[in-house]
Amino acid sequence: MIRYRVDGSCIEYQKVPPNFRRAIIARVKIMANLDIAEHRRPQDGKIKVKLPDNKEIELRVAIIPTAGGNEDVVMRILAASEPIPLDKLAMTERNFREFRNIVTKPYGMILCVGPTGSGKTTTLHSAMGYINKPDRKIWTAEDPVEITQYGLRQVQVQPKIGFTFAAAMRAFLRADPDVIMIGEMRDEETAHTGIEASLTGHLVLSTLHTNSAAETVVRLLDMGLDPFNFADALLGILAQRLVKRLCLTCRVPYHPEIDEFVELVIGYGELEFEKLDVHYDEEFILYRAKGCGDCTNTGYRGRVAMHELLIASDPIKKMIQMRARVAEIAAASRADGMTTLLQDGILKALGGITEYKQVKAVAMK
Repeated sequence: MIRYRVDGSCIEYQKVPPNFRRAIIARVKIMANLDIAEHRRPQDGKIKVKLPDNKEIELRVAIIPTAGGNEDVVMRILAASEPIPLDKLAMTERNFREFRNIVTKPYGMILCVGPTGSGKTTTLHSAMGYINKPDRKIWTAEDPVEITQYGLRQVQVQPKIGFTFAAAMRAFLRADPDVIMIGEMRDEETAHTGIEASLTGHLVLSTLHTNSAAETVVRLLDMGLDPFNFADALLGILAQRLVKRLCLTCRVPYHPEIDEFVELVIGYGELEFEKLDVHYDEEFILYRAKGCGDCTNTGYRGRVAMHELLIASDPIKKMIQMRARVAEIAAASRADGMTTLLQDGILKALGGITEYKQVKAVAMK
């Protein structure tokens, strides 16, 4: 079976007859310079494809053996794309203002967190695009380099030869950097080196696989980081998820039942919802998906990010030094004005950008 993953959902394209399976996989292996005789171990490779308009795209190929002597092939498209402007990331006014403020700082650490495929690298490239000026030298270590920008020094790590994220960062520190972007803080060594770099006058951007902004603090402290150094270095943590965006061509406005409105209020938090000054009356409308030719009858077209931005204010820094629990850090951040992922998703549902059921599917309270 051949399936495409579009906007986070797998869509079946066609079924492959059994007698063609091995031939197709063998052909993919040849194109990716892999061993066609190896059927027992996973293999990774890449295929470069030139399009008619002279644009070149790269396909990352991962082949894994499965039960019954079959093999599974996953091909990921890597197109050297331009960064999205920072003001086009659909951030709330507070998140945009605070995030813009911390990315223009001369030194410190900014983390972007979330699961795989939640747009973390895209957001960091937008941030670097905002500060990418001739007077700032920016180094990046990525795996792989997906987005290219003029003026950046971009490096692809190669763990097989010992060129890891930590090794790349140590090399960058000898190369006169102003800003360093590390694709992922996978281990204690990378995290320690990142904090050292941010405390010695560099702006460090990186990503981490955690569920929320507050959880990130505890995760890094559990890695063995010194809480005082970490608190001093941290500028902010941006947690994010991608949610399906309603197709603007065919989305349908409707007046929801009172139960649906109450669910929104409870999800957002009753006290916080009152501050939004949104009331249930005859004029209150939400939007739902319908489906048309523009969105291949799914009702959704593209995805939009939901954000949760924790700013490392003095009270938050003190809590990090005291090794406070996740719930305490989250409560203090909300008191500082942070909107949770769920709250940001509800704001986007109220604005007609998405649906509440899609928000619930990707964000937990």
